[in-house]
Amino acid sequence: MSDTGERGRFDSSSPERYAASLRVALVNIVANFLLTAAQVVIGILGHSQALVADGMHTLSDTLADLLVIFALKHGRKGADEEHPYGHERIETAVTLILGIALISVAIGIGVRAGLKLADPSALVTPSLLTLWVAISTLAAKEAMYRFTIRTADRFGSNMLRASAWHHRSDALSSLIVAAGIGGSLIGFAYFDALAAIVVAVMIAKVGAGLGWQSLRELVDTGLGAKDLDAIRHTIHAVGGVKTLHQLRTRRLGGQALVDVHILVDDRLSVTEGHQVGETVRARLMRDVAGIADVMVHIDTEEDLLEAGCAHLPLRDAVLTRLTRYFQDIPEARAIEHVTLHYRGGRIDLELLLPLGLCPNPEAADRLAGRFAAAVQQDQDFGKVELRFHISTNMVQ
Repeated sequence: MSDTGERGRFDSSSPERYAASLRVALVNIVANFLLTAAQVVIGILGHSQALVADGMHTLSDTLADLLVIFALKHGRKGADEEHPYGHERIETAVTLILGIALISVAIGIGVRAGLKLADPSALVTPSLLTLWVAISTLAAKEAMYRFTIRTADRFGSNMLRASAWHHRSDALSSLIVAAGIGGSLIGFAYFDALAAIVVAVMIAKVGAGLGWQSLRELVDTGLGAKDLDAIRHTIHAVGGVKTLHQLRTRRLGGQALVDVHILVDDRLSVTEGHQVGETVRARLMRDVAGIADVMVHIDTEEDLLEAGCAHLPLRDAVLTRLTRYFQDIPEARAIEHVTLHYRGGRIDLELLLPLGLCPNPEAADRLAGRFAAAVQQDQDFGKVELRFHISTNMVQ
């Protein structure tokens, strides 16, 4: 996530990413089909059950590559009414499936190796041609792994990374077949079974790692400490932000979503607070690699106080009360605007009046005292302040 390399320039819907990933999947499908045909035909003709089984294993890889194409097609779709966050997690789900497939392959190899150890008489000596096919398959599978992992690393695709490791597992499986055929030809067939068990453990470890990573994403596991530190540093660098809290993150395909509350001065206007929040969002998406979107909630510093404001009324109800409380104050009819400040469980009032209403500071103080006295019995209200300006436009 925090890498600043090339992968940070691409998102899951990037045309370049899609084209490269599709090209990898199509090449792998064609290669697997050709390898399947060669393994099955030569395996049957050369009396190698292991090679035929490996050919069927290769055929199953074609199905996995078809899953990759399905995920590429649907995972790059943008947000819609049913999927407001997009479709990137289709890629995550396919990665999980491929991880499970790797574990299944490992179990199959391990079981097959155990059966061979238990019954060495089941081994059949194959022809030399099958050994060359197994070696050629191993080389082809390793080449497919390197081709796929290079694209996966370039675009940060866990799905392609899982597919690449599937090819690596196939190469190891072909190595087992080659070792088994070679051992059979020189009289040491049990080498095949021993090597199979070792490789099965390696494949299972890779599959478990990929599956666990995808599962963590599907249950909204947050980013790591290094990424969170980068996010906090970027937010604190924005002017107007005092501090932050309730920072939450979750992964979405190869990217991440961020939710955060930022604290600003309680005297900022709504538009200035919004501008600060938009700046936070823009800088996070620009400076921290892999962030797809940010939701910023603006708080005042009083948001951290123990007393909450959720129980307090909104403007319409407040103005209705004030009309009743101020009915005996003639100057109340000249109030042009009422600003409400929700602080520490109470509402502070800021009343805007024409400057000519109070000829001197003493008169202003007396009027402020009358307004404060009118609301003092209502526990929802706190301080009352007056502001004056030269406009004569009387709007209640």
